[in-house]
Amino acid sequence: MRTGPFDPRLEDLPATVPAFPLASVLLLPRGKLPLRIFEPRYLAMTTDALATPDRLIVMVQPVDPDSRAKVPEVYRTGCAGRIVSFSETDEGHYLLTLQGVMRVVLGDEIRTTRGYRRFSADWSVFGEDLKQGPVALDRQRLIIGLRQYFRLHGLSANWDAIEETEEERLITSLAMICPFEANEKQALLEATTVEERGRLLITLIEMALLQHKGGEAARH
Repeated sequence: MRTGPFDPRLEDLPATVPAFPLASVLLLPRGKLPLRIFEPRYLAMTTDALATPDRLIVMVQPVDPDSRAKVPEVYRTGCAGRIVSFSETDEGHYLLTLQGVMRVVLGDEIRTTRGYRRFSADWSVFGEDLKQGPVALDRQRLIIGLRQYFRLHGLSANWDAIEETEEERLITSLAMICPFEANEKQALLEATTVEERGRLLITLIEMALLQHKGGEAARH
């Protein structure tokens, strides 16, 4: 297991966590997610998180990504991220970077007076997230599909850097940045292992390409 000097231990993780529902946004263990925080309730959430030793915020998706409800139903599996950098803007916003720590199952919702949502946390399901090791990946198949997928979506990439990126980091980065549907992102989050996530990533890319080709054929 490789851990940094600021990485929390499983036994030190908190019993309750603040949750930030955000549709179509994915955070994964060891991934980095930049955020701009401007709503008063989430400014309060960030201020409170910064005052804790762990500095954790859980990113979670609404079940209905189009919901405009103030308190939408959320998936119960999210990913806790530690605030690793932050700054303040002249407009009164926070600019944050969260680094994914591990996934968590949210339990009962806890009433708060600060506007944001808080849940009890079950960390026992995803303890393996704190460990790192070799990951098997069909890299050639992934790159072939990825080149077509990026062209389809008008995305550019440094292919030399992609070729050199180690497997887990590559899977994590692509799962977070590719424009998948919200339910597909949730499936990537809930994949049991990094290897399973890599296989699902390839499947989602190839499905998107097949659907595009099917649509092109129908128009002709």
